[in-house]
Amino acid sequence: QVQLVESGGGLVQPGGSLRLSCAASGRTFSSNAMAWYRQAPGKQRELVARISGGGITNYADAVKGRFTISRDNAKNTLYLQMNSLKPEDTAVYYCNVERPFMSDYWGQGTQVTVSS
Repeated sequence: QVQLVESGGGLVQPGGSLRLSCAASGRTFSSNAMAWYRQAPGKQRELVARISGGGITNYADAVKGRFTISRDNAKNTLYLQMNSLKPEDTAVYYCNVERPFMSDYWGQGTQVTVSS
């Protein structure tokens, strides 16, 4: 059974940093694209950052230059380093594994709150 477990969320002051992790189990995803999404209260879920199986990265304009997505295929883990956090980054962050022609895998989410 595949599981994606996010961790690393929490409360941080504006300008601070957090590192999210997503540990996958049940199978390996070294060839799959993986991504981080977020959903703020009352808003739709949005793509934050994506990394292909080959390591090519893409970022939402709102986080470019502040967030860095990476993966460790040996550990079957996805990361999101978030720096210079802003209150508008407050959301539940979800880990995603893309599966062409099938339903994607999703984690349960981790709360990130940026507030003074």
